Amino acid sequence: MRSADAIRTLAVGVFAFALAGCGSVGGMLQGARDAVLPGSSSPTAGAAPVRPAPEAPVAPAVKAAYDDAGRALKAGRTADAERAFRAIAQAHPDLGGPRANLGVIQRNAGHLPEAAAEFELATKLNPKQPIYWNQLGVTYRQQGRFGQARSAYERAIALDSGYAAPVLNLGILHDLYLGDGARALDLYARYLALAGNDTTVAKWVADLKNRKPAPITVGLLREKTE
Repeated sequence: MRSADAIRTLAVGVFAFALAGCGSVGGMLQGARDAVLPGSSSPTAGAAPVRPAPEAPVAPAVKAAYDDAGRALKAGRTADAERAFRAIAQAHPDLGGPRANLGVIQRNAGHLPEAAAEFELATKLNPKQPIYWNQLGVTYRQQGRFGQARSAYERAIALDSGYAAPVLNLGILHDLYLGDGARALDLYARYLALAGNDTTVAKWVADLKNRKPAPITVGLLREKTE
């Protein structure tokens, strides 16, 4: 049987949060078998691009500051990036992008409650942005809030049916955390139809199909009937 830790350890690549539909900021993420952006080096490579909902128009100076913060994040200057994103968020509280990037920074630092709060605010500010919902789902999953993770992934999929990342993440959630192999297989198949050839996920599918159900013990039977 697969080790849960082993199968969840995959590097995911750069993902972007668009600011006002006129640019993007990338942040390097290392994740536990969570897909964050199609078209990256993650398991979502080759999937249809996300069609983000534009946010409120911003001045060129704000866009430049946002891009500078993104470059700092990519360069590993996390403290500089966080200060810059917080300054933008305070000056422009209607924008979800800075909040989402702050969520990334908090999650990378292991501050999951703070990360969830930032992503929740991002989805409140721009509820039509599927990337934010997927990121919120990833954070909820890492917190063990599986029901809320499922809802967030489903919201991302409803907003963009061609966005493969939340489809894969929802399949992983059902596979590893919710114990619903049949649903996981359906979602993996849907993901593969979107993403094309993905040998890693294809192996997960084969493994799941060959997985034997756990034996039912007398103790378990007694527990269920009491």
